[in-house]
Amino acid sequence: MFFDVDGTLVPGISSAVYLAGHLGHQQAVAEAEAAWDVGTVSPRYVEELDARGWAGTSVEQIREWLADLPLVDGIEDVVSWCVANEVVPVLATLAWRPVGEYLCARFGFVEAYGPTLEVREGRYTGISLIGSDEYGKRDFAREFAKGHGLSLAQCAAVGDSLSDLPLFGEAGLAIGFNATDPARALAHTNHTGNDLRAVLPTLREWFEC
Repeated sequence: MFFDVDGTLVPGISSAVYLAGHLGHQQAVAEAEAAWDVGTVSPRYVEELDARGWAGTSVEQIREWLADLPLVDGIEDVVSWCVANEVVPVLATLAWRPVGEYLCARFGFVEAYGPTLEVREGRYTGISLIGSDEYGKRDFAREFAKGHGLSLAQCAAVGDSLSDLPLFGEAGLAIGFNATDPARALAHTNHTGNDLRAVLPTLREWFEC
C-alpha cells in the first residue's frame, strides 16, 4: 500500500515549500515546483535548487520544523488499519528523505522513498545526492512489491498529482485524494477533504477486510 506525501498527506503546500519557508527560499522553491508541474523544468532542477538552501542547517533543526508540518487528519488511523489487516504501509514520494523518515517514525510507515541530501557532521551541505522523478517513484514501488512477492497490480496507491501518474497506471487500486485533473482521470476512485480516513471504505472493499 503506497502513499504519496506532498498534496496527499501534506495539504495545500508541499513539504519542500513548507521547509523552504523556514530556510528562507520559499518563493524560489514554489516557483520551481510550479514550473515542474507544467513541464518546463526537471525534478532534478527543483531538487538541486532547493538543496542549496539547506546548506548549513542542522539535522536537528529540520526535525524541529517538521514537528509543525501541516498534515491531513486520520493518518494514524489509516496506518493502524493497514497494520491490523496485514497491509504494508509505505511512502512512495518525491519529498526529501528527512520528511519521509519523520513520517515513518511518527505514524509507522515501514519505508520511505525519496531524494536524499548530503549530511556532514550533523549539518546539510546543500548537495542533493540522489534525485528522483515520477518514474523512479514507480520503480521503487515495483521493487518493494516484488520483495514481498507481489506485483503492483496487487497493490493500492493513494496520491494526487503528476508524480503519481506512472504508479497509478500500474497499481491494482489507484485512489486519488484531493487529486489534480490528470490524476483524477487515471485513478479508479477519488476522494476529497482533509481526512485520510475517507479512503478506508474503499480499502476495506478492495482488500476484502
